Amino acid sequence: MTVAVTEATVVDDELVDAFVRLTPQLSSSNPPPSREALAEIVGSPATVLFVAREGDGPILGSLTLALFRIPTGLRAWIEDVVVDEAARGKGVGLALNEAALAHARSVGARTVDLTSRPSREAANRLYRRLGFIERATNVYRFDL
Repeated sequence: MTVAVTEATVVDDELVDAFVRLTPQLSSSNPPPSREALAEIVGSPATVLFVAREGDGPILGSLTLALFRIPTGLRAWIEDVVVDEAARGKGVGLALNEAALAHARSVGARTVDLTSRPSREAANRLYRRLGFIERATNVYRFDL
């Protein structure tokens, strides 16, 4: 399978429909983003929404790269990586991550971080193959 990754720059019916299909495969507790929410993501200078497809076929997966400047430099964070169940194991996740890493490097980010649940064994293997190193740190969350 030849996977092409592009940056989503327009919110059209195809993008909205892709997130209706993909979001439940990523999260059972969050609904798919609305057209307006996707427009905020696509239009924000702090996020890059990557989509993957084979040829001119349907969107097979997506990844959001968040970029933010802090006093110690430009940082990048990979979030909400999802690959359609039917396309898993075919290089879609690899292509999405490589595109995000290349973009982060091109804009001068110092690091790229991500989190992944231990139960996502295939994803964790992919991240290690790409060179991500598990950090000895605590991740905290405060629910608002």
